[in-house]
Amino acid sequence: MLALAASAAALAASALPAAAGSAAGGVSEGTVGAAELLDRVRDCTRISHGKYRTDQGAPADIPVCGTKEAVFWTADMDIDCDGRSTKVCNRKADPSFQARTAFQTSTGKALDAATLPYIVVPGPGPVWKYAEWGIEGGSVAAVIHEGKVRYAVVGDTGPTGIIGEASYATAKGLGIDPDPRTGGAASGVTYIVFRNSQVTPIEDHTAAVSEGEELARAFVSGG
Repeated sequence: MLALAASAAALAASALPAAAGSAAGGVSEGTVGAAELLDRVRDCTRISHGKYRTDQGAPADIPVCGTKEAVFWTADMDIDCDGRSTKVCNRKADPSFQARTAFQTSTGKALDAATLPYIVVPGPGPVWKYAEWGIEGGSVAAVIHEGKVRYAVVGDTGPTGIIGEASYATAKGLGIDPDPRTGGAASGVTYIVFRNSQVTPIEDHTAAVSEGEELARAFVSGG
């Protein structure tokens, strides 16, 4: 019976849709490894006043943790396609599409989720207020999934009780299916946001990688 159960479980896993797994591709950015960063965030000093849900109806079991250099959490990844309307991010591709983002480009336009790696932080609420911890639009984040690291900026805000979301470009860069309807990762995504960091202009991804690499190196070195 155990062998049959294991076989059934394996078949069920192989039949899971892309929403629960990764797409082919994705590469790390910079020279700071995923293992180094994850080792630095093994222990959680909770800074949130409660815990977040990954989705509506899911258990509230995700804390936001903090150190003097960064805040971090490990959750799922839902796909944010909000902002500029493009071939892959639009109302037809994403029923929840909104043509605006909480933070804008240097010219006052919505961010382009299809090309700009950004993450979504929960809107200020009773669980946590990101601004009180030195986080704002343009803050630099390292996003880690299955041994890969990608740098992003804080580009949008989401519901006050839910955490775990990033742009189409962030997911694609990590090899996660970026489809806003069926994509994302069910778990195992770590988000590290460096406190009091800022990329200007927010849409300059090259600058985000450069600053992120420097901040990540200092972070894993312990100061």
